[in-house]
Amino acid sequence: MRNATLVLIALSAVGFVFAVVGTLLGRSIIGVASEGFSRACTNLALIAIALLLASEKRSAKK
Repeated sequence: MRNATLVLIALSAVGFVFAVVGTLLGRSIIGVASEGFSRACTNLALIAIALLLASEKRSAKK
């Protein structure tokens, strides 16, 4: 579970970088606008947080 959250956090960081670069260049990257990368970055970060919280609850019950 920990590896999955690290991968999601890394993908979120890459999405953030693409969003910033797309905004600075003023064009889309791979046909995706900066807003799309920004939304994806936020969603991946929220999924990672949810997975971390779910694994904490599971370990606290044991």
